[in-house]
Amino acid sequence: MLQIAIIVKNYRNKLMGLVQGLGLTVVLTILAQRLTEYPLLSIMGSMVIAILLGFAWRIVMEVPASAGKGINFAAKNFLKIGVVLIGIRLDITQLLASGPKIILLDAIVIVFTITFFWWMGKRLLVTRRLAALIGVGTAVCGASAIAAVAPLIHSDDDETALAVAIIALLGTLEAVIYIVLHPFLTLSPYAYGVFAGSTLHEVGHVVTAAIVGGKSSMEIAVLTKLGRVALLIPVALVMGYLFNRNKKAQGNETPKPVIPWFILGFLTFSLINSLNILTHDVEQTILNVSIILLTMAMAGLGLNVEVKLLRRVGTRSLLLGAVGALALAVLGRSLITLLQIA
Repeated sequence: MLQIAIIVKNYRNKLMGLVQGLGLTVVLTILAQRLTEYPLLSIMGSMVIAILLGFAWRIVMEVPASAGKGINFAAKNFLKIGVVLIGIRLDITQLLASGPKIILLDAIVIVFTITFFWWMGKRLLVTRRLAALIGVGTAVCGASAIAAVAPLIHSDDDETALAVAIIALLGTLEAVIYIVLHPFLTLSPYAYGVFAGSTLHEVGHVVTAAIVGGKSSMEIAVLTKLGRVALLIPVALVMGYLFNRNKKAQGNETPKPVIPWFILGFLTFSLINSLNILTHDVEQTILNVSIILLTMAMAGLGLNVEVKLLRRVGTRSLLLGAVGALALAVLGRSLITLLQIA
């Protein structure tokens, strides 16, 4: 009987820890969504705000050790499920309709950006995993791309949270700069939309910057951005292969499956959206659920951040992100001229 009582007690403690940790991420998610109602914060989005709130909570308030199970559950499992569901945002048929120039532009942008971040990361003494996360967040689609790639390259919560925070800060700043520079870029509304869509980090950043160019500018900007989102699948697979290949060579770990289940899930939901099987309301519900789950995951990552890491690599990582974003902007503007996008 004593053994049974101990088992029941341990099970109850684990369950309470799970509920406590998940409850905390829910509270931070609700608060993050409320904060997005304010103009400047709306550009950052709920996922980024949640990670910052989680980090602030860890500094100001004590995070109970018992809540760790629930926090880690949100940070790991909800992260992957959210990546699966957010595939409903991508319509592959629209991407193909945008034409070969836009697809080529997106591909060049992604290859250049990730390569540049790896190269520059070595010179700034930023770890390979962190440089890869900031690079993929800049090149593809911000926090969503980081969420998809992080499990594949075995990054820890600190690196993932730091990468998301840097992408959010720089992306928001860059969107504001684009709006200010818009009158001086001598680009047509269409070309300006392509420029914003091919170089800014998050969809929210793209919409915010492109709207000053008018409706046509915003439409092509979002379409160009979704082209980068579509390339998340090959990017994630290649990066996962490179990192797992190194581990296999060192004999430290058994190689992971070639295509992780959540990447397949992302592709499946993208195909569902492209085939117009579901109604708009159902698709929007799935998208909303994905954002909630990813926001909870980001809150969990923020709650797990170690302050010591930020002090050690925060400045160098921020510099890496800034230099990389500038290089991407210059490349994007040059490609518009070279590809004669007018």
